[in-house]
Amino acid sequence: MTGEFDLIARHFRRAQDARAPGVVLAGGDDCALLAPTPGMQLAISTDTLVEGVHFPRDTPPADLGWKALAVNLSDLAAMGATPRGCVLALTLPLVDDAWVATFAEGFLALADAAHCPLVGGDTTSGPLSITVTVFGEVPAGEALRRAGARAGDLVCVSGTPGDAALGLERWLAGNHDRHDPAILRLLRPVPRLALGVELRGVATACIDVSDGLLGDLAHIVAESSRATGLSLGAELQLAALPRSPSLAALSDEAALEHQLAGGDDYELCFTVPVQALAALRVAAASAQVPVAVIGRITDDGRIRCLGTDGCEWQPRRRGWDHFANEE
Repeated sequence: MTGEFDLIARHFRRAQDARAPGVVLAGGDDCALLAPTPGMQLAISTDTLVEGVHFPRDTPPADLGWKALAVNLSDLAAMGATPRGCVLALTLPLVDDAWVATFAEGFLALADAAHCPLVGGDTTSGPLSITVTVFGEVPAGEALRRAGARAGDLVCVSGTPGDAALGLERWLAGNHDRHDPAILRLLRPVPRLALGVELRGVATACIDVSDGLLGDLAHIVAESSRATGLSLGAELQLAALPRSPSLAALSDEAALEHQLAGGDDYELCFTVPVQALAALRVAAASAQVPVAVIGRITDDGRIRCLGTDGCEWQPRRRGWDHFANEE
């Protein structure tokens, strides 16, 4: 019978993680020890993925391992932080050594690609869920936040939001073709870490698109309104929303629903002053990530989506809320 510590040692403890820069102690003790870089602030984020809520029950374990880390690294990207390490808490309904080995393969593949060593964690018995905490660093005072947008700023987004929602729709319909770009976006999101770093000093506010573009933009508007004491809003131009070939093949209304309300994209939505547009182009080129200007921040307290005819368009929903969507 495989024990907890044997499982951890066999699949998750690696000598290379213990030797990673800034790692003083990784695995085997009550705590990991990291050495912060002088002049940097720590950025810390935790996310939990629950089977049947955050991922379909038949998600391949390697993809689940990748995604469990990706959603957390995306939070670091949204703050302009660089990864320094992570810990993993894995709750399993039973010990399936082959499943854990494949899960670890996907998790550690992204950990290596993002230079984010796994420095500790825990395993326990129960319904399948995965909790990851990531640690990052950002120069003091340079972290991107949600509260910096001002009226007149441009609203921008990376990549093509909506692909993952389309992928989920297809997956639940029985299409498990990993060569389908939309399904691949669902299973293997790519955190925009390089873009987040490049946006430091360029973007005034930033958030990652996890629960839907409109819903997450609303967080920027709300936090920036609180910070300024003003009633800010946003105006999006629907024709400016970047659309992948997969989305372009849908009806316009279906594509817009995915683009505006679909979650799981882990793209970055951010604001920049008009005068920083040239700097934004340089940042996007340096990060090698496509970026589109899709609207502007307003001072009228409303978030509106405008078609080419100037008429307002409303999606059926504005994004995912874990508790509002329970019914």
